[in-house]
Amino acid sequence: MSMNRPVAAALAAALCLLTAACGSSSDDKASAGSTEAAAAKTGYPVTLDNCGQKETFEKAPSRTVVMNGASVAEVSTLLALGLEDKIVANQQGYGMSEVPGRAAAIKKLPTGNVKVNEAYDIPREAMLGLRPDLVLSVTTYGFDQKNGFATREQLKQVGANSYVSPQGCDDDPSKMTVADSYRLLRDMGTIFNVSDKAEKLIAESEKNIAAVSEKVKGEKPPKVMVLFSNMSMGSNDFSSVVANGIINDILAKAGGSNAFESAARTTFADLSKEKVAATDVDALVVIAYNDPDPAAYAKKLFKEFPQWPAAKNNTYVTLSDSMYLGPSNDVAVEKVAKMLHPDAF
Repeated sequence: MSMNRPVAAALAAALCLLTAACGSSSDDKASAGSTEAAAAKTGYPVTLDNCGQKETFEKAPSRTVVMNGASVAEVSTLLALGLEDKIVANQQGYGMSEVPGRAAAIKKLPTGNVKVNEAYDIPREAMLGLRPDLVLSVTTYGFDQKNGFATREQLKQVGANSYVSPQGCDDDPSKMTVADSYRLLRDMGTIFNVSDKAEKLIAESEKNIAAVSEKVKGEKPPKVMVLFSNMSMGSNDFSSVVANGIINDILAKAGGSNAFESAARTTFADLSKEKVAATDVDALVVIAYNDPDPAAYAKKLFKEFPQWPAAKNNTYVTLSDSMYLGPSNDVAVEKVAKMLHPDAF
């Protein structure tokens, strides 16, 4: 367990009184200078303001726990930064990825042998038993005591920092953009003292996206329907249709637009079959989650709605984790752009 800063300060003060060694001699000044230089070299301590809470890191975490939240953004970001050896328990998994080897790498990570609770995540007692020094959660839900989770304060009491991903403070991913993926990379880079690597990944992503956007510049943006394959989230036939969020930013950068952006203010639109049938869909993006054959779902939709331009031209692409918050949005931008504007490539 790491010592918290107030206790460390009090201990230092007591030692000063006992040894009378806290004067301002030249040796002391040299020692202070050496300490400051060492801190500058290691990059610590660093403090982040996360959801209105100050999180101070005295060193790089070595026992990181990644909570689930039906996300792979956090674990993928750690892997992209080469931090897999800092993870003692990971509850995130997707089973597929646009990045070669990523799904297999996630599967190999330790789980901490945790028995998840009814919310399919790590309960308080199990979390504390893992002895984490950093806990990552997609939203503040992962630190909600009412749901049986360890709170951020309880974690701090045992020497663990905590972090909620961008747009997770208010649990409103409808406002998310690709910039939030970069923010997650930067924050992890700062926390683990690998900022140079984070900035390199961000620069590469920005360069890739800019190159794609330049190629499709001036092209008429097709209307794209984005939905999860074989998944129901509401009362209507089409409740997994994406209306807002990071996906709209990806579509825009790829030279497209969301056909159902105005259908809801939330991330997902809960649509009737009649509404879907009455909308011109020029292209289809099927996001696969636990579906081994998302292409079959796309073809099923084309048979159901043959009047769509997308159906007539067989215009679709299947994707998975690159469409989410995470380090690989440039992959999604390129794949979607090539589908929408093949002649530009």
